[in-house]
Amino acid sequence: MQITGDNWAEGTAYDAYMGRWSHAVAKAFIRWLDPAPHLQWLDVGCGTGALATAVIQVADPELVIGCDPSVPFIAYGGAQEHDPRLSFQAATLGNLPEVSGGFGVIVSGLVLNFIADPVEAIRLMMKRIRPGGLVAAYVWDYAGRMEFLRTFWDAAVSLDPAAYSFDEGRRFPLCKPELLMSTFREAGLFKVRTDSIDIPTVFKTFSDYWGPFLAGTGPAPNYVASLSAGERERLKTYLEQRLDPAGSGQIQMIARAWAVRGEFV
Repeated sequence: MQITGDNWAEGTAYDAYMGRWSHAVAKAFIRWLDPAPHLQWLDVGCGTGALATAVIQVADPELVIGCDPSVPFIAYGGAQEHDPRLSFQAATLGNLPEVSGGFGVIVSGLVLNFIADPVEAIRLMMKRIRPGGLVAAYVWDYAGRMEFLRTFWDAAVSLDPAAYSFDEGRRFPLCKPELLMSTFREAGLFKVRTDSIDIPTVFKTFSDYWGPFLAGTGPAPNYVASLSAGERERLKTYLEQRLDPAGSGQIQMIARAWAVRGEFV
């Protein structure tokens, strides 16, 4: 799986930074798909298992296989969920898991924008789908209403113009509905449609917001790790003054994802 050079190695750090929101958006995504029960599912780029676990909890599948090139993520996901219908495998796009007759649904959550050639990635997924099956994905709205990250990058760029080159809103133009639709259509899928999925992201305190940025897993934490101690403190102070100027505690935002689906004929 050809993924851009961001550090995605440590499952606990990822869950603190992004995973807690990934679980909520994954369940909303499965409800949006409204799949039939008792299907065989493949989750490509499963990470720590948020989407694969949501399939088990929401979709009543026959089986779910989550695959990812990160062995630490696979190990972490396998340790969190013990339903016998769910398994995890280390795999790249070139050696995706198979089942007899093909999967009924292949999904990918918060991954497509990190893949160098998303059209080719979808075509490789289509080799594992059965006729009439569904391929679907979702990505964060980095340039828009993924608010806790949008706020972070706007602050970072205002203090350090060089941060612009790291901003996911700039780096991942795929994360827009019209581009997701054209990508799925170019890959050869039919009846393609998109929709937005919004979830609340509530931080108990500013420290709850800021702490995960210090763990080094993901593009924004990688950027924070590259700063000097003084630069980090300046960014922290700037964000705290913007997000919680009165020191009242709770910070409420919205995280939007764009979902896309298409049928294999």
